[in-house]
Amino acid sequence: MQKITIAKGDGIGPEIMDATLRILKAANARIEFEEIEIGEKVYLSGNTSGIGKEAWESIRHNKVFLKAPITTPQGGGYKSLNVTMRKALGLYANIRPCKSYHPFIATKHPGMDVVIIRENEEDLYAGIEHQQTDEVVQCLKLISRPGCEKIVRYAFEYARLYKRKKVSCFVKDNIMKQTDGLFQKVFMEIAAEYPDIEADSWIIDIAAARLADTPEIFEVIVTPNLYGDVVSDIAAQISGSVGLAGSANIGELCAMFEAIHGSAPTIAGQNVANPSGLLKAAIMMLNHIGQQDVAERIKNAWSCAIEEGIHTADIYKEGVSKQLVGTKEFADAVIAHLGQLPQQLKVAEYEKGVQLNLPKYKRRLASSKVLKGVDVFVDWKGGDANQLAEQVAKLNSDIRLTMITNRGVKVWPNGFEETFCTDHWRCRFEVSNGKPAEKGSIPQLLAQALNEEIDVIKTENLYEFDGVKGYSLGQGQ
Repeated sequence: MQKITIAKGDGIGPEIMDATLRILKAANARIEFEEIEIGEKVYLSGNTSGIGKEAWESIRHNKVFLKAPITTPQGGGYKSLNVTMRKALGLYANIRPCKSYHPFIATKHPGMDVVIIRENEEDLYAGIEHQQTDEVVQCLKLISRPGCEKIVRYAFEYARLYKRKKVSCFVKDNIMKQTDGLFQKVFMEIAAEYPDIEADSWIIDIAAARLADTPEIFEVIVTPNLYGDVVSDIAAQISGSVGLAGSANIGELCAMFEAIHGSAPTIAGQNVANPSGLLKAAIMMLNHIGQQDVAERIKNAWSCAIEEGIHTADIYKEGVSKQLVGTKEFADAVIAHLGQLPQQLKVAEYEKGVQLNLPKYKRRLASSKVLKGVDVFVDWKGGDANQLAEQVAKLNSDIRLTMITNRGVKVWPNGFEETFCTDHWRCRFEVSNGKPAEKGSIPQLLAQALNEEIDVIKTENLYEFDGVKGYSLGQGQ
């Protein structure tokens, strides 16, 4: 028997968790359950994280967590518990299978069978935001080589284990050449280690369009955090219903399994919610802990119920569905079909005793890192970049003013009067002789800025790594 931690959550969470647990018990899953309280009640008790110390201890001790949806109260500075848990527990990989169940569940894409593997810890979801001027706020997009290598390797190992022939990378590296550029570079490096698996890279906008239009061309998709969040919901919806999709959050030590939908408080307590998303997550959990035999029984029983047209309201369709049922009744139908095999939908057969081969990240030798200048961000209310240049040029030393941008667009030298400017300016100072910048140049520059009453709000050092610029050009530069 394996002990796992469960949380019934908020809204429809208790109903769908109760249904899922009944099915697990009826299928003789070799599991013991330890329940914790998280979510709205914990938030409103004064705990802004939504989870208490004892709940953390249970999850960290049991290593496996089955979680129903929770509600994060609006306002009040409450942080997303899902994001907190993924990052605190190192759950770097989010896996979301999205498959159509034609002809029993309505979809325009009967051949769809795609798995989205989303990086889970980094990107804009680092949640590092600042208001810097009256008019401008920023959010830092953080992408690391270890984060890229772990998620990309997971995607290829997943494809190999589940006998999928292609892995596709979704990025926006034509615009974000440093961050998304690193993700794409690592993807191509690791793809070369898997010659048996086809690899291709897509710009996220056309990739999302093709996913919505012709999802059959994709098998496994790997992508940074924000894009993965968006496209996985798109994929789940076009496969038939967001309510059918479960997800796994996998780390080196712990794993969390959940439905991808929210807590839906407007239908809570009405016995209408579809428990399939959480049940699918539980099936993924069973595979993760080595109980593939139980996972097969439940998935096949679920498929039999779907084939017989026993459907909850979210997927019920006249002429296709045979019986409209509630949450409890759908669970009863799955239990009644345990031990049976579907006739049209694919029979679930999970490989026994096979695990992903995921080596630990090995840090590379440090690059040769050379300081070449600094970007100085200034809060300045004037609208003329030439006037600002006159002011900040007074800070020149061995690093000299070479460019001013506003919202990323070059406005000096040779800017356009048509370019709209806010009060947030980036002033780039670089060495002019090709040598490294002097160690004291940046502190001296900032001290001089203080003397000149120039309102510096942040700086970013400019480095070369092994002779390659580690910073982007200005748009129009």
